[in-house]
Amino acid sequence: MEIILDILKTDAVLIIIFCGLILLFLLYLINIIKLSKLNKNYKCFMNKIGNGNNIQETIENYIKKIEEVQKENNDLRNYCKQLDSTLATSIQKIGLIRYNAFKDTGSDLSFTLALLNEKNTGVVLNGIYSREMSNIYAKPVEEGISTYTLSEEEKQAIKKAIEL
Repeated sequence: MEIILDILKTDAVLIIIFCGLILLFLLYLINIIKLSKLNKNYKCFMNKIGNGNNIQETIENYIKKIEEVQKENNDLRNYCKQLDSTLATSIQKIGLIRYNAFKDTGSDLSFTLALLNEKNTGVVLNGIYSREMSNIYAKPVEEGISTYTLSEEEKQAIKKAIEL
């Protein structure tokens, strides 16, 4: 062990260590210079690809625009879902039957009109015309069925509306 310590205490070892440090420092400087050139070449390359614009900034702008479009798409999807739910409750199916309620009237002046939504729920209107008067009756319809007694014309109008 003493032999190793004696060798380390000599001037030659110190000179070798000093030369090694200088060599490492020179390598460090060379790496800094090469890295600087590489950065400069990278920036020049990116500007050439981007037609004079910095491509990184261009890509970041495109990413922002894509995120905005995705947000707008989500907003539109939500709006469409809301419209679908609203549309399900609106009148979508119409069935109209014209008929002659009384033999003494000249033509098919009476009518039955079924107005139903997507779930076949709504109302059936029956307009009866005679020479002396005209009456309109309304009956609720739930899923294609009414709790009230339906005439044959009302059943036909509901069936016609459901088949549309």
